[in-house]
Amino acid sequence: MKSIYIYGASGHGLVVADIAKACGYEDIIFVDDADNEYLSFEDIKSEKNIPIAFGVGNNQIRAELFEKVKSNGLKTPSLIHPSAVISPSAKIGDATIVMPNVVINAKATIGDSAILNSGCIVEHECVIEDFVHISPNVALGGAVKVGKFTHVGIGSNVIQGVMIGQNTIIGGGSVVIRNIEDNQKVAGVPVKVILPTLNRGGGKQ
Repeated sequence: MKSIYIYGASGHGLVVADIAKACGYEDIIFVDDADNEYLSFEDIKSEKNIPIAFGVGNNQIRAELFEKVKSNGLKTPSLIHPSAVISPSAKIGDATIVMPNVVINAKATIGDSAILNSGCIVEHECVIEDFVHISPNVALGGAVKVGKFTHVGIGSNVIQGVMIGQNTIIGGGSVVIRNIEDNQKVAGVPVKVILPTLNRGGGKQ
């Protein structure tokens, strides 16, 4: 039986488990460090033969778990739902989750442990750095760059060539028509700064 650990037993973890099943994994084993019925990482960290995926939406926490898992030598495959449309020239890093009906077009580059949520569109030559969350129904025009730890909110649109900095939050339903610096919280049509100088990781997602 093909097995996989899902690190994080939240609602996001349930979605990741469904994607794992669609990818052919039959035995889904949740891992969670909270005081609950699930195995903890300490229970499974010496198990090198079963891969582990991440069911945590918070970018900073997911990064910390990713580094911990990698330092212990466990396998961290990306999970790509069969309904996703991925260009042969696109590149996807380790431990990234690509959800149903995502489109990733030519020469796009996706980093490690990113989340490309349901129905989002990543156009040609986009660069999505590590630990980014692209929410459902987001559309990124060609050659957009999204920096580490950034969260692009549900239903947002980003025009071609825009550079979005690290550790930034784009509010849901926003339209991004200009570059956004690091450590910003922006929202609106078009976006305006709501809160500058966020802490690293951007808080809860």
